[in-house]
Amino acid sequence: MKTLFRSFPATVLLALLPLGFLVVMVVAPLVAMAAYDGSAWSLVLADDYMQHRLVWTVVQAAVTCVLVLLLGIPVGWSLARLSFRGREVILRLLMLPFVMPTLVVGVGVLALFGANGVLWAGWQDTPYLLLYGNVFFNLPVLVRAAYQGFLQVPQARLQSAQTLGAGAWQRFCFVEWPVLRPWLAGGACLVFLYCFSGFGLALLLGGSRYTTVEVEIYQLVMYELDMAQSSVLVWMVLGVTALAGLLYAYLSRQTASDKAVRALLPHRPQSLGERVLLGFSLMVLLLCCLLPLAAVVFLAASAGGSWGVLLERETLAAGWNTLRFSGMAVLTAVVLGVMYAAVARRVAWVRGLVFLPFMVSPVCIAAGILLLYPQWTASLPLLVATYALLAYPFVAKDVLAAWDDLPEDYVSAARGMGSNAFQTTLYVTAPLLKPALRRGLTLAAATCIGEFAATLFLSRPEWQTLTTLIYSYLGRAGADNYARAMVLTTVLMLLSLMVFLLLDEREKT
Repeated sequence: MKTLFRSFPATVLLALLPLGFLVVMVVAPLVAMAAYDGSAWSLVLADDYMQHRLVWTVVQAAVTCVLVLLLGIPVGWSLARLSFRGREVILRLLMLPFVMPTLVVGVGVLALFGANGVLWAGWQDTPYLLLYGNVFFNLPVLVRAAYQGFLQVPQARLQSAQTLGAGAWQRFCFVEWPVLRPWLAGGACLVFLYCFSGFGLALLLGGSRYTTVEVEIYQLVMYELDMAQSSVLVWMVLGVTALAGLLYAYLSRQTASDKAVRALLPHRPQSLGERVLLGFSLMVLLLCCLLPLAAVVFLAASAGGSWGVLLERETLAAGWNTLRFSGMAVLTAVVLGVMYAAVARRVAWVRGLVFLPFMVSPVCIAAGILLLYPQWTASLPLLVATYALLAYPFVAKDVLAAWDDLPEDYVSAARGMGSNAFQTTLYVTAPLLKPALRRGLTLAAATCIGEFAATLFLSRPEWQTLTTLIYSYLGRAGADNYARAMVLTTVLMLLSLMVFLLLDEREKT
């Protein structure tokens, strides 16, 4: 009982900052949006224009789920079952979209298929650009889910089916598919969640006819100052994303990796069908994941004198803002993430809240913040806090997972040798958690460097970052401005690749 009373105050103190931060930055703004103007619901639901936006937002997310399922299952099977040169590199490259800013991908898609597209020009103002951009980001999500699912199929079960005369298709339908199904369902939930609440790609690629609800919220708030209708749309988005998030959480319980399962070892392609499937998988990854990035680099390489934009005062200021905002946010994310992990270790129900910032889009958060804290609009602490809100879950998630896996014997041995709680934490727990902290920090830094939505809402003109500067150049007429946007996008891509390489190095060690 004494231990309980000693630990309770410590738990409360630990919880004050991370949970209070969530209340101030997420819960309170969303409650303020809900209570703003209830009469606007009938107006929004009866508006044909709004109905079209809502239907298209659902349709583009659902179509993306279908596309990535059709493409991702054969790619996941090839990576799990076939051995070939470059397989390990491809498995690592599947992390790349997680650190690549949406703006980079959007510019890459425009470079391929926009008005001046190098591959097939003239596809702007069509739904296909947005769907292609969605596939870029979400195909790796589904491929990783399928890959992990295939690894959970026991080797003995597959070999028994083959011995009994089952062909490749029969083994897939009756042996692999039952194991794979919950993994695919969880991956599809994430894909739907990301596409439904996506902002950057829809803003760049949707044109005037195929923008989503998120873009409509941005336009209502920033251009029409219509907080009533935007609050209704925010809660519609939150309702759908909450359902998708809860479904994903439920499915995640059924997809825990079993380390005791002996997976079938990958083998060299033997039959013609396996060779064709491998070729198809590599072609899908090339066309859907690498081609937009290559298009940006190609156009930047031919930009000529437009490279002088890197030396202009506006660019240097934007680069400095990107680095300092990201640096301050990452430091804040370290404190919040570690404290959150410590609280989650003590209080089980807190663990589920770590995904809350993932389920609420930056547009919804920024709209609520503008409504609730008008006196803090365009203030640096609020902007950095919003960056940190989007970044700290990566730190908390990785640190908490590593903390759960720590052997209890180490801590017990340290305490048995006379170390107090502080010494045990400093010399035993902290060094063991350091790799997970670095991994979380890398993803947090990538999120901050490429942040776009919150910056459009909350920053001042003099706080322009690389993402908003690129967006500004894209909105200006002239070939030189377009070339400058490609040059700056290449720089932003290189920054993201540096972060990816840091993450990749930590994954290998």
